[in-house]
Amino acid sequence: MHMGSTVPNNTLIDCHVHLAAFPDQDNGCFISPKMLKSPLFRFLLWKHGLHADEPSGSNQKYVDDLLTELRGSKFVGRAVLLGMDGAYDAAGRLDKERTDLLVSNVYVLDTARKYPDTFLAGVSINPQRRDAVEEVERCAEAGSALVKVLPNAQGFNPDNPAYVPFYRALARHHLPLLSHVGYEFSLIGKDQSVGDPARLRLALDEGVTVIAAHGCSNGLVVHEPYYATLLSLVHAYPNFFTDLSALTLPNRFLMLLKLRRHPELADRLLFGTDYPLSVFHVPAWGRVRMRELVSIIRTTNRFDRQYRILKSLGIATGSFENLLP
Repeated sequence: MHMGSTVPNNTLIDCHVHLAAFPDQDNGCFISPKMLKSPLFRFLLWKHGLHADEPSGSNQKYVDDLLTELRGSKFVGRAVLLGMDGAYDAAGRLDKERTDLLVSNVYVLDTARKYPDTFLAGVSINPQRRDAVEEVERCAEAGSALVKVLPNAQGFNPDNPAYVPFYRALARHHLPLLSHVGYEFSLIGKDQSVGDPARLRLALDEGVTVIAAHGCSNGLVVHEPYYATLLSLVHAYPNFFTDLSALTLPNRFLMLLKLRRHPELADRLLFGTDYPLSVFHVPAWGRVRMRELVSIIRTTNRFDRQYRILKSLGIATGSFENLLP
């Protein structure tokens, strides 16, 4: 795999970029009233100049802003756009009462199809839905690059044996599973324990290529209970990877510093930002030369800032391209 220190300009793929959209015509998206009123969501709308009463224009502005920043990057050339499935009831039907945000696979696939040189489709399929296997088949045929899940907000336990057919479908189509790890703060998580990466062993045992998000960070600032789990999964499963998204955030960068101790993990670490969230330069303070720190601080492009921080800390990454179906 290509190491982060030797990756040619503009060839990296960011495997963790969120697509956001207001419901508009037949795009299949949904945002709950509770979500619209949440402080974090309102802040993101303000920061990106988006307006719920102008869904069509705001949806295009979000994509245009992402394109502009990505195309302006010196190191990152493409991004996997992540959708967000909803919560489902015991019968496998969409439960809008328990769903805060839904960014549909139709919208993700359509957006990626419009910009094939820049975007890849990261669809989201909750294994609890009654047509989960059929949706894997459909999305695989449509050219999906991976399947994203967020168990905390989507209300399912990844190690439920009932999901074996779903995992086998992913393995059959060589579709990687990108799963959130740790606490979930942006959406309303009901059971935070399902963010434990150890619960991904069932998928791994079924032959799925699994990408644990956020370096397996728990997201609770001073405590990283999944550090040992990360190391054990890497050693036990050649099909286990983790992305480095959101690891510059104050509540997660302890895991970033722990990963500095393991250069041997380079080909299991995948580049990601967690766009549209910010990339903080705090992890580099006192750990890199002042000249390099100043350069990082002056780098306003989030993709480039993430790259520079990782490189300055000596953290190399593997290539997501090698995981593509």
